[in-house]
Amino acid sequence: MILSIKRILLFLISAATLLGAAERPNILWITSEDNAWNWLGCYGNQEAVTPRLDALAEGGLMFTHAYSNGPVCAVARSTILNGVYAVTQGTQHMRSRHPIPAKFKPYVSYFRELGYYCTNNSKTDYNFKGDDNALWDECSPKAHYRNRPSADQPFFAIFNFTSTHESTLFPDVIARNRKSGVIPKTTRLAPSEVAVPPYLPDLPEIRSDIASYHDNMTAMDKQVGEVLDELEKSGLAEDTIVFYYGDHGGAIPRGKRYLEDTGVRVPMLVHVPEKWRALSPFKAGAVIDEPVAFVDLAPTVLSLVGQEKPAQMQGRAFLGPKREAPGEDDVVFLFADRFDELYGMRRGITDGRWKYIRCFTPYLPAAPYSYYAQGQAGWAAWQKAWQDGKLKPEFSAIWEAPQPVERLYDTASDPMEVKNLAGDPAHAEKLAAMRDRLKQTMIEASDTGLVAEPMFSELAEGKPIAGYLAGRKGDVPKLAELAFLASEADARNLPELTKGLASGDPVTRYWSAQGCLILGEAAAPAAEALVALLGDSSTSVRVSAAHALFVIGRKDEGKAAVLAELERAKTEEAQQNVVNTLTTFGALDEIPE
Repeated sequence: MILSIKRILLFLISAATLLGAAERPNILWITSEDNAWNWLGCYGNQEAVTPRLDALAEGGLMFTHAYSNGPVCAVARSTILNGVYAVTQGTQHMRSRHPIPAKFKPYVSYFRELGYYCTNNSKTDYNFKGDDNALWDECSPKAHYRNRPSADQPFFAIFNFTSTHESTLFPDVIARNRKSGVIPKTTRLAPSEVAVPPYLPDLPEIRSDIASYHDNMTAMDKQVGEVLDELEKSGLAEDTIVFYYGDHGGAIPRGKRYLEDTGVRVPMLVHVPEKWRALSPFKAGAVIDEPVAFVDLAPTVLSLVGQEKPAQMQGRAFLGPKREAPGEDDVVFLFADRFDELYGMRRGITDGRWKYIRCFTPYLPAAPYSYYAQGQAGWAAWQKAWQDGKLKPEFSAIWEAPQPVERLYDTASDPMEVKNLAGDPAHAEKLAAMRDRLKQTMIEASDTGLVAEPMFSELAEGKPIAGYLAGRKGDVPKLAELAFLASEADARNLPELTKGLASGDPVTRYWSAQGCLILGEAAAPAAEALVALLGDSSTSVRVSAAHALFVIGRKDEGKAAVLAELERAKTEEAQQNVVNTLTTFGALDEIPE
Protein backbone atom coordinates (compact mmCIF):
# COMPACT_ATOMS: atom_id res chain seq x y z
CA MET A 1 0.00 0.00 0.00
CA ILE A 2 1.62 3.23 -1.18
CA LEU A 3 0.98 6.43 0.78
CA SER A 4 1.48 9.95 -0.55
CA ILE A 5 4.36 11.91 0.94
CA LYS A 6 1.90 14.54 2.18
CA ARG A 7 -0.21 11.94 3.95
CA ILE A 8 2.84 10.37 5.60
CA LEU A 9 4.03 13.77 6.87
CA LEU A 10 0.60 14.61 8.27
CA PHE A 11 0.46 11.21 9.95
CA LEU A 12 3.90 11.60 11.54
CA ILE A 13 3.15 15.13 12.81
CA SER A 14 -0.20 14.16 14.32
CA ALA A 15 1.20 10.97 15.88
CA ALA A 16 4.17 12.80 17.40
CA THR A 17 1.82 15.40 18.87
CA LEU A 18 -0.40 12.70 20.34
CA LEU A 19 2.50 10.92 22.01
CA GLY A 20 3.87 14.16 23.36
CA ALA A 21 1.35 13.80 26.14
CA ALA A 22 2.21 11.75 29.21
CA GLU A 23 -0.50 9.25 28.28
CA ARG A 24 0.51 6.31 26.13
CA PRO A 25 -1.56 3.46 24.70
CA ASN A 26 -1.83 0.08 26.31
CA ILE A 27 -0.75 -2.76 24.06
CA LEU A 28 -2.29 -6.22 24.08
CA TRP A 29 -0.79 -9.11 22.13
CA ILE A 30 -2.79 -12.26 21.47
CA THR A 31 -0.82 -15.11 19.91
CA SER A 32 -1.86 -18.55 18.78
CA GLU A 33 0.48 -21.41 18.04
CA ASP A 34 1.18 -23.29 14.84
CA ASN A 35 -1.30 -21.81 12.41
CA ALA A 36 -0.49 -20.27 9.06
CA TRP A 37 -2.42 -17.36 7.58
CA ASN A 38 -4.66 -19.50 5.40
CA TRP A 39 -6.57 -21.16 8.26
CA LEU A 40 -8.70 -18.07 8.97
CA GLY A 41 -11.91 -17.08 7.26
CA CYS A 42 -10.75 -13.48 6.83
CA TYR A 43 -7.80 -14.74 4.77
CA GLY A 44 -10.14 -16.55 2.38
CA ASN A 45 -10.53 -20.03 3.89
CA GLN A 46 -14.09 -21.03 3.00
CA GLU A 47 -14.02 -23.96 5.44
CA ALA A 48 -12.99 -21.89 8.46
CA VAL A 49 -15.25 -20.79 11.30
CA THR A 50 -13.31 -17.97 12.98
CA PRO A 51 -15.92 -15.21 13.55
CA ARG A 52 -14.10 -13.21 16.24
CA LEU A 53 -10.86 -13.00 14.30
CA ASP A 54 -12.75 -12.21 11.10
CA ALA A 55 -14.48 -9.35 12.92
CA LEU A 56 -11.14 -8.11 14.26
CA ALA A 57 -9.85 -8.01 10.68
CA GLU A 58 -12.93 -6.23 9.40
CA GLY A 59 -12.62 -3.41 11.91
CA GLY A 60 -8.83 -3.32 12.06
CA LEU A 61 -5.77 -3.88 9.89
CA MET A 62 -5.13 -7.17 8.11
CA PHE A 63 -1.56 -7.81 6.96
CA THR A 64 -1.61 -10.29 4.09
CA HIS A 65 2.16 -10.87 3.96
CA ALA A 66 3.29 -11.25 7.56
CA TYR A 67 6.10 -13.70 8.25
CA SER A 68 7.72 -15.54 11.11
CA ASN A 69 11.43 -15.30 10.26
CA GLY A 70 11.93 -18.75 11.80
CA PRO A 71 9.29 -21.50 11.45
CA VAL A 72 9.40 -22.81 15.02
CA CYS A 73 8.45 -21.24 18.35
CA ALA A 74 11.67 -20.71 20.34
CA VAL A 75 13.57 -19.38 17.34
CA ALA A 76 10.70 -17.08 16.41
CA ARG A 77 10.36 -15.77 19.95
CA SER A 78 14.02 -14.89 20.29
CA THR A 79 13.68 -12.84 17.10
CA ILE A 80 10.53 -11.10 18.38
CA LEU A 81 11.84 -10.39 21.85
CA ASN A 82 15.06 -8.66 20.85
CA GLY A 83 14.09 -7.33 17.43
CA VAL A 84 17.15 -9.14 16.07
CA TYR A 85 17.33 -12.15 13.75
CA ALA A 86 17.90 -15.37 15.63
CA VAL A 87 20.81 -16.15 13.31
CA THR A 88 22.47 -12.87 14.29
CA GLN A 89 22.13 -13.71 17.97
CA GLY A 90 23.08 -17.41 17.67
CA THR A 91 19.61 -18.54 18.81
CA GLN A 92 18.52 -20.33 15.63
CA HIS A 93 18.84 -23.85 17.04
CA MET A 94 15.71 -25.04 18.81
CA ARG A 95 15.91 -24.81 22.61
CA SER A 96 19.66 -24.33 22.58
CA ARG A 97 20.11 -21.75 25.37
CA HIS A 98 23.41 -20.41 24.04
CA PRO A 99 24.55 -17.08 25.51
CA ILE A 100 23.97 -13.90 23.51
CA PRO A 101 25.64 -10.47 23.64
CA ALA A 102 24.30 -8.10 26.30
CA LYS A 103 23.55 -5.46 23.66
CA PHE A 104 20.58 -7.52 22.46
CA LYS A 105 18.10 -5.99 24.86
CA PRO A 106 14.47 -7.23 24.96
CA TYR A 107 11.73 -4.78 23.98
CA VAL A 108 9.96 -5.54 27.28
CA SER A 109 12.89 -3.96 29.15
CA TYR A 110 12.31 -0.69 27.31
CA PHE A 111 8.61 -0.83 28.18
CA ARG A 112 9.30 -1.40 31.86
CA GLU A 113 11.70 1.54 31.84
CA LEU A 114 8.84 3.66 30.49
CA GLY A 115 6.68 2.62 33.43
CA TYR A 116 4.58 -0.03 31.73
CA TYR A 117 3.28 -3.02 33.66
CA CYS A 118 4.35 -5.96 31.51
CA THR A 119 2.71 -9.38 31.73
CA ASN A 120 3.16 -12.61 29.85
CA ASN A 121 0.53 -15.35 29.99
CA SER A 122 2.53 -17.41 29.78
CA LYS A 123 4.89 -19.08 27.28
CA THR A 124 8.47 -17.84 27.16
CA ASP A 125 10.83 -20.15 25.21
CA TYR A 126 13.24 -17.33 24.33
CA ASN A 127 16.04 -19.71 23.42
CA PHE A 128 19.02 -18.00 25.01
CA LYS A 129 20.80 -18.24 28.34
CA GLY A 130 19.03 -16.45 31.18
CA ASP A 131 15.87 -16.29 33.27
CA ASP A 132 12.95 -15.75 30.89
CA ASN A 133 10.41 -15.07 33.64
CA ALA A 134 12.54 -12.32 35.18
CA LEU A 135 12.02 -10.12 32.13
CA TRP A 136 8.39 -9.53 33.10
CA ASP A 137 6.53 -7.92 35.97
CA GLU A 138 4.39 -11.04 35.92
CA CYS A 139 4.90 -14.22 33.90
CA SER A 140 2.60 -17.15 34.65
CA PRO A 141 -0.72 -18.72 33.60
CA LYS A 142 -2.33 -16.14 35.93
CA ALA A 143 -0.45 -13.11 34.59
CA HIS A 144 -2.90 -10.35 33.69
CA TYR A 145 -2.94 -6.60 33.12
CA ARG A 146 -5.65 -6.25 35.76
CA ASN A 147 -3.01 -7.12 38.40
CA ARG A 148 -1.08 -3.89 37.84
CA PRO A 149 -0.59 -1.84 41.00
CA SER A 150 -2.49 1.18 39.69
CA ALA A 151 -5.38 1.49 37.26
CA ASP A 152 -3.56 4.49 35.75
CA GLN A 153 -0.45 2.47 34.88
CA PRO A 154 -0.19 1.59 31.17
CA PHE A 155 0.29 -2.07 30.35
CA PHE A 156 1.83 -4.35 27.78
CA ALA A 157 0.20 -7.78 28.02
CA ILE A 158 0.54 -11.04 26.13
CA PHE A 159 -1.95 -13.90 26.04
CA ASN A 160 -0.63 -16.99 24.27
CA PHE A 161 -2.95 -19.81 23.25
CA THR A 162 -1.69 -23.36 22.69
CA SER A 163 -5.06 -24.73 21.55
CA THR A 164 -3.79 -24.91 17.97
CA HIS A 165 -0.34 -26.36 18.74
CA GLU A 166 0.74 -29.33 16.59
CA SER A 167 0.41 -31.61 19.62
CA THR A 168 -3.37 -31.02 19.61
CA LEU A 169 -3.41 -33.31 16.57
CA PHE A 170 -1.88 -36.20 18.49
CA PRO A 171 -4.62 -38.87 18.69
CA ASP A 172 -4.72 -38.97 22.50
CA VAL A 173 -4.98 -35.18 22.74
CA ILE A 174 -7.77 -35.09 20.14
CA ALA A 175 -9.67 -37.71 22.12
CA ARG A 176 -9.16 -35.85 25.40
CA ASN A 177 -10.28 -32.52 23.93
CA ARG A 178 -13.37 -34.08 22.38
CA LYS A 179 -14.27 -35.75 25.67
CA SER A 180 -13.82 -32.53 27.65
CA GLY A 181 -15.80 -30.44 25.18
CA VAL A 182 -12.94 -28.24 24.03
CA ILE A 183 -13.84 -29.33 20.50
CA PRO A 184 -16.98 -31.11 19.24
CA LYS A 185 -17.53 -34.83 19.80
CA THR A 186 -17.22 -35.31 16.05
CA THR A 187 -15.55 -33.04 13.52
CA ARG A 188 -17.66 -30.16 12.24
CA LEU A 189 -16.40 -30.92 8.75
CA ALA A 190 -16.59 -34.42 7.33
CA PRO A 191 -12.99 -35.53 6.62
CA SER A 192 -14.11 -36.79 3.22
CA GLU A 193 -15.13 -33.25 2.25
CA VAL A 194 -12.18 -31.12 3.41
CA ALA A 195 -9.79 -29.56 0.93
CA VAL A 196 -6.40 -31.31 0.86
CA PRO A 197 -3.63 -28.91 -0.23
CA PRO A 198 -1.71 -29.96 -3.34
CA TYR A 199 1.58 -30.49 -1.49
CA LEU A 200 0.10 -33.33 0.62
CA PRO A 201 -0.95 -36.83 -0.44
CA ASP A 202 -4.67 -37.50 -0.12
CA LEU A 203 -4.63 -39.92 2.81
CA PRO A 204 -7.48 -40.59 5.29
CA GLU A 205 -5.31 -39.63 8.27
CA ILE A 206 -4.36 -36.31 6.70
CA ARG A 207 -7.99 -35.56 5.91
CA SER A 208 -8.95 -36.38 9.49
CA ASP A 209 -6.22 -34.13 10.88
CA ILE A 210 -7.32 -31.24 8.66
CA ALA A 211 -10.91 -31.59 9.87
CA SER A 212 -9.78 -31.75 13.50
CA TYR A 213 -7.54 -28.73 13.08
CA HIS A 214 -10.46 -26.64 11.87
CA ASP A 215 -12.15 -27.50 15.17
CA ASN A 216 -9.03 -26.39 17.04
CA MET A 217 -9.01 -23.11 15.14
CA THR A 218 -12.62 -22.44 16.07
CA ALA A 219 -11.83 -23.20 19.73
CA MET A 220 -8.90 -20.77 19.61
CA ASP A 221 -11.10 -18.12 17.98
CA LYS A 222 -13.46 -18.43 20.95
CA GLN A 223 -10.54 -17.85 23.34
CA VAL A 224 -9.57 -14.73 21.44
CA GLY A 225 -13.14 -13.50 21.74
CA GLU A 226 -13.08 -14.01 25.50
CA VAL A 227 -9.95 -11.86 25.84
CA LEU A 228 -11.45 -9.12 23.68
CA ASP A 229 -14.74 -9.22 25.60
CA GLU A 230 -12.87 -8.92 28.88
CA LEU A 231 -10.96 -5.93 27.56
CA GLU A 232 -14.22 -4.28 26.52
CA LYS A 233 -15.90 -4.95 29.88
CA SER A 234 -12.91 -3.52 31.71
CA GLY A 235 -13.46 -0.18 29.95
CA LEU A 236 -9.94 -0.29 28.49
CA ALA A 237 -10.71 -1.14 24.87
CA GLU A 238 -10.43 2.46 23.65
CA ASP A 239 -7.08 2.83 25.38
CA THR A 240 -5.58 -0.39 24.00
CA ILE A 241 -3.99 -1.32 20.68
CA VAL A 242 -4.55 -5.03 20.01
CA PHE A 243 -2.33 -7.32 17.95
CA TYR A 244 -3.21 -10.89 16.99
CA TYR A 245 -0.77 -13.16 15.17
CA GLY A 246 0.13 -16.81 14.77
CA ASP A 247 3.62 -17.67 16.04
CA HIS A 248 4.56 -19.48 12.78
CA GLY A 249 3.01 -21.90 10.32
CA GLY A 250 1.70 -25.40 10.91
CA ALA A 251 0.37 -27.63 12.21
CA ILE A 252 -0.39 -30.14 9.46
CA PRO A 253 2.57 -31.63 7.56
CA ARG A 254 4.97 -29.33 5.67
CA GLY A 255 3.94 -26.39 7.80
CA LYS A 256 5.91 -25.79 10.96
CA ARG A 257 9.70 -26.10 10.45
CA TYR A 258 9.53 -25.46 6.69
CA LEU A 259 10.39 -22.24 4.85
CA GLU A 260 7.49 -22.53 2.45
CA ASP A 261 4.70 -20.04 3.22
CA THR A 262 2.79 -22.80 5.02
CA GLY A 263 5.60 -22.70 7.59
CA VAL A 264 6.44 -19.01 7.81
CA ARG A 265 3.51 -16.90 6.60
CA VAL A 266 1.21 -16.03 9.48
CA PRO A 267 -2.03 -14.17 10.15
CA MET A 268 -1.47 -10.73 11.64
CA LEU A 269 -4.34 -8.46 12.62
CA VAL A 270 -4.07 -5.11 14.43
CA HIS A 271 -6.88 -3.07 15.97
CA VAL A 272 -6.10 0.59 16.61
CA PRO A 273 -8.97 2.24 18.53
CA GLU A 274 -10.27 5.65 17.51
CA LYS A 275 -8.44 7.36 20.35
CA TRP A 276 -5.10 6.29 18.88
CA ARG A 277 -6.04 6.39 15.20
CA ALA A 278 -3.28 8.90 14.46
CA LEU A 279 -0.71 6.18 15.21
CA SER A 280 -1.66 4.27 12.07
CA PRO A 281 -1.29 5.49 8.48
CA PHE A 282 -3.90 2.92 7.46
CA LYS A 283 -7.66 3.24 7.72
CA ALA A 284 -9.72 0.78 9.75
CA GLY A 285 -10.56 -2.25 7.65
CA ALA A 286 -7.45 -1.87 5.50
CA VAL A 287 -5.95 -4.92 3.82
CA ILE A 288 -2.20 -4.29 3.74
CA ASP A 289 0.07 -6.17 1.40
CA GLU A 290 3.45 -4.73 2.39
CA PRO A 291 5.64 -7.50 3.85
CA VAL A 292 6.16 -7.41 7.62
CA ALA A 293 8.01 -9.89 9.79
CA PHE A 294 8.60 -10.81 13.41
CA VAL A 295 11.88 -8.89 13.47
CA ASP A 296 9.71 -5.78 12.89
CA LEU A 297 7.46 -6.26 15.92
CA ALA A 298 9.78 -4.85 18.59
CA PRO A 299 10.54 -1.63 16.65
CA THR A 300 6.83 -1.30 15.86
CA VAL A 301 5.52 -1.50 19.42
CA LEU A 302 8.27 0.84 20.60
CA SER A 303 7.24 3.26 17.86
CA LEU A 304 3.63 3.09 19.03
CA VAL A 305 4.74 4.48 22.39
CA GLY A 306 6.95 7.14 20.78
CA GLN A 307 10.34 5.48 21.07
CA GLU A 308 13.09 5.43 18.47
CA LYS A 309 14.29 2.05 17.25
CA PRO A 310 17.33 0.99 19.32
CA ALA A 311 20.48 0.83 17.20
CA GLN A 312 20.93 -2.92 17.56
CA MET A 313 17.43 -3.81 16.33
CA GLN A 314 17.25 -4.96 12.71
CA GLY A 315 13.57 -4.65 11.84
CA ARG A 316 11.50 -1.65 10.80
CA ALA A 317 8.56 -0.03 12.58
CA PHE A 318 5.48 -0.43 10.40
CA LEU A 319 3.15 1.59 12.66
CA GLY A 320 3.53 4.60 14.95
CA PRO A 321 5.30 7.96 14.56
CA LYS A 322 8.64 6.24 13.91
CA ARG A 323 7.24 4.17 11.03
CA GLU A 324 9.65 3.34 8.21
CA ALA A 325 8.03 2.75 4.86
CA PRO A 326 9.27 -0.43 3.14
CA GLY A 327 11.95 0.01 0.51
CA GLU A 328 11.38 -1.15 -3.05
CA ASP A 329 14.04 -3.84 -2.69
CA ASP A 330 13.17 -4.99 0.83
CA VAL A 331 13.01 -8.72 1.48
CA VAL A 332 12.04 -10.81 4.49
CA PHE A 333 14.87 -13.04 5.75
CA LEU A 334 13.93 -16.62 6.64
CA PHE A 335 16.00 -19.28 8.41
CA ALA A 336 15.80 -22.86 9.66
CA ASP A 337 18.46 -24.95 11.40
CA ARG A 338 18.37 -27.65 14.08
CA PHE A 339 14.89 -28.53 15.29
CA ASP A 340 15.08 -30.72 18.38
CA GLU A 341 17.50 -33.52 17.51
CA LEU A 342 17.72 -33.09 13.73
CA TYR A 343 20.05 -30.72 11.87
CA GLY A 344 19.29 -29.18 8.49
CA MET A 345 20.44 -25.69 7.50
CA ARG A 346 18.20 -23.68 5.15
CA ARG A 347 17.92 -20.00 4.37
CA GLY A 348 15.40 -18.04 2.36
CA ILE A 349 14.15 -14.63 1.32
CA THR A 350 10.83 -13.37 0.03
CA ASP A 351 9.55 -10.05 -1.23
CA GLY A 352 5.96 -11.17 -0.72
CA ARG A 353 5.72 -12.70 -4.18
CA TRP A 354 9.01 -14.34 -5.10
CA LYS A 355 10.51 -16.83 -2.65
CA TYR A 356 14.04 -18.23 -2.81
CA ILE A 357 15.12 -21.07 -0.51
CA ARG A 358 18.63 -22.50 -0.35
CA CYS A 359 19.44 -25.79 1.33
CA PHE A 360 22.99 -25.98 2.73
CA THR A 361 22.51 -29.63 3.80
CA PRO A 362 20.97 -31.21 0.66
CA TYR A 363 22.30 -34.65 1.63
CA LEU A 364 19.60 -34.77 4.34
CA PRO A 365 15.95 -35.52 3.50
CA ALA A 366 13.42 -32.77 4.15
CA ALA A 367 11.34 -34.97 6.44
CA PRO A 368 11.30 -35.34 9.26
CA TYR A 369 13.00 -32.25 10.66
CA SER A 370 11.79 -33.35 14.10
CA TYR A 371 10.59 -36.73 15.33
CA TYR A 372 8.12 -34.94 17.60
CA ALA A 373 5.81 -34.19 14.67
CA GLN A 374 5.51 -37.92 14.00
CA GLY A 375 3.02 -38.02 16.87
CA GLN A 376 0.43 -36.82 14.38
CA ALA A 377 -1.45 -39.52 12.51
CA GLY A 378 -1.13 -37.56 9.28
CA TRP A 379 2.66 -37.29 9.42
CA ALA A 380 2.99 -40.97 10.39
CA ALA A 381 0.65 -42.09 7.59
CA TRP A 382 2.56 -40.04 5.03
CA GLN A 383 5.83 -41.65 6.05
CA LYS A 384 4.36 -45.16 6.00
CA ALA A 385 2.85 -44.62 2.55
CA TRP A 386 6.31 -43.59 1.35
CA GLN A 387 7.97 -46.59 2.97
CA ASP A 388 5.38 -48.86 1.35
CA GLY A 389 6.00 -47.34 -2.07
CA LYS A 390 2.44 -46.09 -2.46
CA LEU A 391 3.13 -42.44 -3.25
CA LYS A 392 3.57 -40.47 -6.44
CA PRO A 393 7.10 -39.06 -6.86
CA GLU A 394 6.05 -35.53 -5.90
CA PHE A 395 4.89 -36.79 -2.50
CA SER A 396 7.87 -39.09 -1.95
CA ALA A 397 10.49 -36.42 -2.59
CA ILE A 398 10.28 -34.87 0.90
CA TRP A 399 11.48 -38.14 2.46
CA GLU A 400 14.42 -38.62 0.13
CA ALA A 401 17.87 -37.21 -0.47
CA PRO A 402 19.48 -35.38 -2.04
CA GLN A 403 17.15 -32.42 -1.77
CA PRO A 404 17.24 -29.54 -4.27
CA VAL A 405 19.87 -27.00 -3.30
CA GLU A 406 17.75 -24.17 -4.66
CA ARG A 407 14.03 -23.54 -4.78
CA LEU A 408 12.37 -20.59 -6.49
CA TYR A 409 8.65 -20.00 -6.21
CA ASP A 410 6.27 -17.46 -7.64
CA THR A 411 3.70 -17.38 -4.86
CA ALA A 412 1.34 -15.22 -6.91
CA SER A 413 0.72 -18.02 -9.42
CA ASP A 414 1.71 -20.90 -7.13
CA PRO A 415 0.57 -19.97 -3.58
CA MET A 416 1.13 -23.50 -2.22
CA GLU A 417 4.70 -23.59 -3.62
CA VAL A 418 4.59 -26.89 -5.46
CA LYS A 419 6.35 -25.79 -8.66
CA ASN A 420 10.06 -25.18 -8.22
CA LEU A 421 11.18 -22.74 -10.91
CA ALA A 422 14.90 -22.92 -10.08
CA GLY A 423 15.64 -25.10 -13.10
CA ASP A 424 13.53 -23.08 -15.54
CA PRO A 425 15.73 -21.06 -17.96
CA ALA A 426 12.96 -18.47 -18.22
CA HIS A 427 13.60 -17.57 -14.57
CA ALA A 428 17.41 -17.78 -14.57
CA GLU A 429 17.83 -14.04 -14.09
CA LYS A 430 15.41 -13.94 -11.16
CA LEU A 431 17.11 -16.98 -9.62
CA ALA A 432 20.55 -15.38 -9.83
CA ALA A 433 19.28 -12.11 -8.35
CA MET A 434 17.55 -13.84 -5.44
CA ARG A 435 20.59 -16.03 -4.80
CA ASP A 436 22.87 -13.00 -4.61
CA ARG A 437 20.40 -11.16 -2.41
CA LEU A 438 20.22 -14.04 0.05
CA LYS A 439 24.00 -14.20 0.26
CA GLN A 440 24.21 -10.47 0.91
CA THR A 441 21.46 -10.70 3.53
CA MET A 442 23.34 -13.45 5.37
CA ILE A 443 26.50 -11.33 5.31
CA GLU A 444 24.69 -8.22 6.56
CA ALA A 445 23.08 -10.25 9.35
CA SER A 446 26.44 -11.83 10.37
CA ASP A 447 24.66 -15.18 10.12
CA THR A 448 26.03 -17.41 12.90
CA GLY A 449 24.75 -20.42 10.97
CA LEU A 450 28.02 -20.13 9.06
CA VAL A 451 29.48 -21.75 12.18
CA ALA A 452 28.27 -25.30 12.88
CA GLU A 453 26.49 -25.46 16.25
CA PRO A 454 28.88 -28.02 17.82
CA MET A 455 31.66 -25.51 17.12
CA PHE A 456 30.03 -22.80 19.28
CA SER A 457 31.58 -24.10 22.49
CA GLU A 458 34.89 -24.85 20.78
CA LEU A 459 35.36 -21.39 19.31
CA ALA A 460 33.57 -19.10 21.76
CA GLU A 461 34.43 -20.90 25.04
CA GLY A 462 31.10 -20.25 26.76
CA LYS A 463 30.75 -16.76 25.29
CA PRO A 464 28.28 -15.67 22.58
CA ILE A 465 29.05 -17.11 19.16
CA ALA A 466 27.79 -13.77 17.81
CA GLY A 467 30.71 -12.12 19.57
CA TYR A 468 33.13 -14.58 18.00
CA LEU A 469 31.77 -13.84 14.53
CA ALA A 470 31.83 -10.09 15.22
CA GLY A 471 35.54 -10.47 15.86
CA ARG A 472 35.83 -12.01 12.39
CA LYS A 473 33.58 -9.51 10.64
CA GLY A 474 35.98 -9.17 7.73
CA ASP A 475 35.87 -12.93 7.18
CA VAL A 476 32.07 -13.25 7.06
CA PRO A 477 31.77 -12.50 3.31
CA LYS A 478 34.42 -15.13 2.55
CA LEU A 479 32.71 -17.71 4.75
CA ALA A 480 29.36 -16.99 3.11
CA GLU A 481 30.92 -17.37 -0.33
CA LEU A 482 32.41 -20.68 0.72
CA ALA A 483 29.09 -21.94 2.12
CA PHE A 484 27.37 -21.13 -1.17
CA LEU A 485 30.19 -22.73 -3.16
CA ALA A 486 30.16 -25.84 -0.95
CA SER A 487 26.43 -26.33 -1.47
CA GLU A 488 26.58 -26.00 -5.26
CA ALA A 489 27.49 -29.68 -5.81
CA ASP A 490 29.69 -28.64 -8.74
CA ALA A 491 32.78 -30.83 -9.33
CA ARG A 492 34.60 -27.82 -10.77
CA ASN A 493 34.80 -26.48 -7.21
CA LEU A 494 36.78 -29.46 -5.93
CA PRO A 495 40.24 -27.83 -6.20
CA GLU A 496 39.10 -24.91 -4.06
CA LEU A 497 37.39 -27.23 -1.58
CA THR A 498 40.50 -29.41 -1.36
CA LYS A 499 42.60 -26.33 -0.65
CA GLY A 500 40.14 -25.35 2.09
CA LEU A 501 40.52 -28.74 3.78
CA ALA A 502 44.07 -27.72 4.70
CA SER A 503 43.13 -24.25 5.98
CA GLY A 504 44.20 -23.09 9.41
CA ASP A 505 40.65 -21.93 10.05
CA PRO A 506 38.27 -24.62 11.39
CA VAL A 507 35.18 -22.95 9.89
CA THR A 508 36.80 -23.01 6.45
CA ARG A 509 37.78 -26.66 6.95
CA TYR A 510 34.20 -27.45 7.98
CA TRP A 511 32.61 -25.93 4.89
CA SER A 512 35.23 -27.48 2.64
CA ALA A 513 34.47 -30.92 4.10
CA GLN A 514 30.75 -30.22 3.72
CA GLY A 515 31.38 -29.36 0.07
CA CYS A 516 33.07 -32.73 -0.46
CA LEU A 517 30.18 -34.47 1.28
CA ILE A 518 27.67 -32.72 -0.98
CA LEU A 519 29.71 -33.57 -4.08
CA GLY A 520 29.65 -37.26 -3.20
CA GLU A 521 31.67 -39.60 -5.43
CA ALA A 522 32.99 -36.65 -7.44
CA ALA A 523 35.03 -35.70 -4.35
CA ALA A 524 36.99 -38.98 -4.39
CA PRO A 525 40.26 -37.24 -5.38
CA ALA A 526 40.15 -35.43 -2.03
CA ALA A 527 39.99 -38.68 -0.04
CA GLU A 528 43.44 -38.45 1.57
CA ALA A 529 42.88 -34.83 2.56
CA LEU A 530 39.62 -35.94 4.21
CA VAL A 531 41.36 -38.77 6.03
CA ALA A 532 43.78 -36.22 7.45
CA LEU A 533 40.82 -34.40 9.01
CA LEU A 534 39.68 -37.41 11.02
CA GLY A 535 42.04 -36.18 13.72
CA ASP A 536 40.97 -32.54 13.47
CA SER A 537 40.57 -30.41 16.58
CA SER A 538 36.89 -29.74 15.76
CA THR A 539 34.18 -32.38 16.14
CA SER A 540 32.16 -30.87 13.28
CA VAL A 541 35.12 -31.08 10.93
CA ARG A 542 35.85 -34.67 11.95
CA VAL A 543 32.23 -35.78 11.45
CA SER A 544 31.91 -33.96 8.11
CA ALA A 545 35.13 -35.53 6.85
CA ALA A 546 34.03 -39.00 7.98
CA HIS A 547 30.63 -38.54 6.39
CA ALA A 548 32.26 -37.43 3.15
CA LEU A 549 34.51 -40.51 3.16
CA PHE A 550 31.41 -42.67 3.52
CA VAL A 551 29.65 -41.16 0.51
CA ILE A 552 32.71 -41.23 -1.78
CA GLY A 553 32.97 -44.98 -1.33
CA ARG A 554 35.18 -45.50 1.74
CA LYS A 555 32.19 -46.59 3.81
CA ASP A 556 33.87 -48.71 6.48
CA GLU A 557 36.42 -46.03 7.21
CA GLY A 558 33.80 -43.27 7.35
CA LYS A 559 31.36 -45.25 9.50
CA ALA A 560 34.04 -46.31 11.96
CA ALA A 561 35.18 -42.72 12.36
CA VAL A 562 31.66 -41.45 13.04
CA LEU A 563 30.96 -44.22 15.55
CA ALA A 564 34.22 -43.39 17.31
CA GLU A 565 33.07 -39.78 17.50
CA LEU A 566 30.30 -40.79 19.90
CA GLU A 567 32.98 -41.49 22.48
CA ARG A 568 34.65 -38.15 21.87
CA ALA A 569 31.56 -35.90 21.73
CA LYS A 570 31.55 -33.69 24.81
CA THR A 571 28.39 -31.65 24.22
CA GLU A 572 24.79 -32.55 23.51
CA GLU A 573 24.97 -30.66 20.21
CA ALA A 574 27.96 -32.71 19.10
CA GLN A 575 26.22 -35.95 20.07
CA GLN A 576 23.11 -34.93 18.16
CA ASN A 577 25.24 -34.18 15.11
CA VAL A 578 26.85 -37.63 15.27
CA VAL A 579 23.52 -39.45 15.62
CA ASN A 580 22.03 -37.34 12.82
CA THR A 581 24.95 -38.31 10.58
CA LEU A 582 24.66 -42.01 11.40
CA THR A 583 20.97 -41.83 10.50
CA THR A 584 21.78 -40.70 6.96
CA PHE A 585 23.61 -43.90 6.18
CA GLY A 586 21.48 -46.33 8.16
CA ALA A 587 23.89 -47.04 10.99
CA LEU A 588 21.67 -46.19 13.94
CA ASP A 589 21.48 -49.85 14.92
CA GLU A 590 25.23 -49.76 15.57
CA ILE A 591 25.00 -47.06 18.23
CA PRO A 592 25.80 -48.57 21.64
CA GLU A 593 23.11 -48.31 24.32
